[in-house]
Amino acid sequence: MEMSGEYRIDVPIAEVWAALNDVEILKTCIPGCEELEQISDTEMTAKVALKIGPVKARFKGAVSFENVSPPNGYSIVGEGHGGIAGFAKGGADVQLTADGAETILTYQAKAQVGGKMAQLGSRLIKSTSAKLADKFFKNFRDALVGEEVSA
Repeated sequence: MEMSGEYRIDVPIAEVWAALNDVEILKTCIPGCEELEQISDTEMTAKVALKIGPVKARFKGAVSFENVSPPNGYSIVGEGHGGIAGFAKGGADVQLTADGAETILTYQAKAQVGGKMAQLGSRLIKSTSAKLADKFFKNFRDALVGEEVSA
């Protein structure tokens, strides 16, 4: 499934780029994130608790940055395993464009799930995935402009 969105952030592009590479900011913005640890400049490990429909799961996995082009954007790729709930993998292409003192952030994301979660139905999974992606980028924008980030 594919998702996309756009956010206008009232912060210069250099600050947005720095935040996209700040593990503490990312941790507060990822819905359900319990742990996020930086392994290298382009790799992290994560533990995320999610609920999709009636299925609750904790996913442990790895995240990596590819096609890094400061301060224009990067591709983020991740895969996590949630035990009997199944697995989730996906990625997003994140692009930043300066617009005066503001930054326009656009993303195109893809996600795939398997195991017990895949049995929930594609509409539920797609709507939940879209909400989670949008929530992350809304939280990210709010963190940069000084608004409270919601859980």
